[in-house]
Amino acid sequence: MAFAVIALRPALAEHWLPPQRLPLVVQVLRRFFVVVIVSIALLLASGVPLLLQARGAPAPHGWHAMAGIGVVMMLLFGHLFFSPWKRMQRAVAAQDWPQGGKWMAQIVLLVKINLTLGWVAIAAVLLWR
Repeated sequence: MAFAVIALRPALAEHWLPPQRLPLVVQVLRRFFVVVIVSIALLLASGVPLLLQARGAPAPHGWHAMAGIGVVMMLLFGHLFFSPWKRMQRAVAAQDWPQGGKWMAQIVLLVKINLTLGWVAIAAVLLWR
């Protein structure tokens, strides 16, 4: 997420116009979202059993915070994937660059929120033992 927000998006915005930039972003996000979906599956497959081993209450508060933040992050991604992402794909396919840009801006905002939540989750598990 950090790479997309901090490096890729600004570089594309500086050098490419929407008719070239938005189709590239769609291709990048299509591949990136596969990685995100696999990562979510792996996090759930490994994290839930670990949290259950602690039997809930004895687990450190940071673990609970991290798990809760993780659920919020997954829900945000679900919204991003099924709403602005699908709409951005349709806008780019129709070459509606203003609409595509609108949906890309919403995706960027949601990615920034998720990136921040990820750092908060890491801080919670490290600092709240």
